[in-house]
Amino acid sequence: MEFLIGISGNISVDQGGHFPGYKRAYVNNDYIESTTLSGGVPFILPVLEDEKMIKVQAESIDGLILSGGQDVNPLLYGEEPTTKTGAPFLARDKSEQLLLKHVIDQRKPVLAICRGLQILNVAYGGTLYQDISEIEESFIKHDQYKNTSNPSHSITVKEGTHLHSLYGSGILINSFHHQAIKDVAPGFDVSAWAKDGVIEAVEKQGNQFVVGVQWHPEMMAKEHASMLNLFRLFMEKVKQSVKEKN
Repeated sequence: MEFLIGISGNISVDQGGHFPGYKRAYVNNDYIESTTLSGGVPFILPVLEDEKMIKVQAESIDGLILSGGQDVNPLLYGEEPTTKTGAPFLARDKSEQLLLKHVIDQRKPVLAICRGLQILNVAYGGTLYQDISEIEESFIKHDQYKNTSNPSHSITVKEGTHLHSLYGSGILINSFHHQAIKDVAPGFDVSAWAKDGVIEAVEKQGNQFVVGVQWHPEMMAKEHASMLNLFRLFMEKVKQSVKEKN
């Protein structure tokens, strides 16, 4: 049996060439490869405005991967944008919030990555630091810029979590973010954090698999079995979810 995995898409805008201003729907290919390597059939889910269509997207897939991308609009969590916040993409924010809620209401597994973690937290009532410089205790470099498949710092993992079942008390990760979770959304628990206290993962309370990670496991999956194992765990939960519904 094949399992369909929706991967939330983004939109790029051509800045030059023959079609300046032309919009393209896409996801980075690492998400596609990590999904196929773990046994899933990937489907790119474009940004949509119509909630009925978004609900159909949610109904059509067996599990959801929320991909990385732009900063989440601070207005969605009650703050004015500061000078360090990047250009927002409100249409994507709204589309993914609706997609998330329909998928979670249907009790399907979710793996949220980087921005995905952040929009997950905001969608359920949490807030973000608009820049890690707002965290006085933070001292770790959380944006390594290059060498995407290489780990750059360690994290501590909470016992009794999905991540602990894979990684024990800690693991090395890569890091490409300048924002981070501030207030954790109600109904979610922190499952991993960096040595400077920055939240690196959250998990939904209860028995539904909804896991958000701040790093980019899809960039490491081909070279590091530990990161591919996260996608394999996600796929196991997808299979279990489908079996329970049938």
